[in-house]
Amino acid sequence: MMSQFHPLEVTNIQNTIRDAVVVTLRPRGGDFTFTQGQYLTFRRDFDGHELRRSYSICAGQGDGVLQVGIKRVAGGAFSTWANTDLAVGDTLEAMPPMGNFYAEAENDAPHSLAFAGGSGITPILSILRTGLEKDSASRFTLVYANRSPNTIMFREELEDLKNHYLGRFNMIHVLEDDSQDIDLFYGRVDGEKCAVLFRTLIDVKTIDMAYICGPEPMMLAISQTLLDHGLQKDQIRFELFASAQPGRLPQMAADTAVMEAGVQARVTLGGEARSFVIPQNTSLLDAAIANNIDAPFACKAGICSTCKAKLLKGEVEMVANHALKDYEVEAGYVLTCQSYPVTTKKVVWDYDKAGHSAMQHHNQRPN
Repeated sequence: MMSQFHPLEVTNIQNTIRDAVVVTLRPRGGDFTFTQGQYLTFRRDFDGHELRRSYSICAGQGDGVLQVGIKRVAGGAFSTWANTDLAVGDTLEAMPPMGNFYAEAENDAPHSLAFAGGSGITPILSILRTGLEKDSASRFTLVYANRSPNTIMFREELEDLKNHYLGRFNMIHVLEDDSQDIDLFYGRVDGEKCAVLFRTLIDVKTIDMAYICGPEPMMLAISQTLLDHGLQKDQIRFELFASAQPGRLPQMAADTAVMEAGVQARVTLGGEARSFVIPQNTSLLDAAIANNIDAPFACKAGICSTCKAKLLKGEVEMVANHALKDYEVEAGYVLTCQSYPVTTKKVVWDYDKAGHSAMQHHNQRPN
């Protein structure tokens, strides 16, 4: 099957803070039209090993550019290379934009609340830029958590938005160091901090949609506090950059003989169906890759949803899920990187029904 990756030329690189860059890209093929809040999955070979990493788009839909923010992570091969060696004129390979970290406004004058931790501001910035520009009645409140002032990504861009959209964009910085005198703006953004913010500065009753992007403990605490203050589950959207939960080991099938012999499998991608056998304790994704199928994936941790597919037949256990909504799971969608066959002789799944056929179609167009 043809590759789902397309070349993008690096046209500009700008430091937003000392250890983070904004990379501007010009696609040379494929459809890179994006919805605010989506991400790009890149791949690169490091010493013979292919690495895939996902980075959120930070540009707004009306900006006329494709940009991602990449913060350097200690020990991170891709992020370190992007911050030190990547140069204008280089070519990167990426999948077309993916992700569902966005919801269309349902009210005439929507008020959105966003929480960002560190580099979690990247997709939030895209949502802010797009929403403020497209809907003159919309309002946004941002709570942005960082260690200190010099770790605030996109600080100038956020200040520009605040000055340009007076009265419609309110920004609250919460820092872990002692650079702010007011206790409310000092420390970590946890459930207790959120409760105080909701009593004093943020009226949750006016919020239509909440977006959270940052570390998992922060996300869980904020999400629960929003629920406790009256928001519904479908009013809260989150995007995780990492997970502290590795997931349970897959359960063994009741019919051990079946599992030891392998499970019959059939997968569809790009309109092409392939059959093979899944060995014991092997995920749907790893089985597809082992059979030379260019199945989509990025994090392999149940976080990014890149490997999403529709389960058509058989039973699987999804050992971790930080990306799919409840209604998606009920509709039969799974994260194939986290799904293992259980108590079944045959499993059938389809990547095209999760939207991957469109990406495969673009691969067949001449660049």
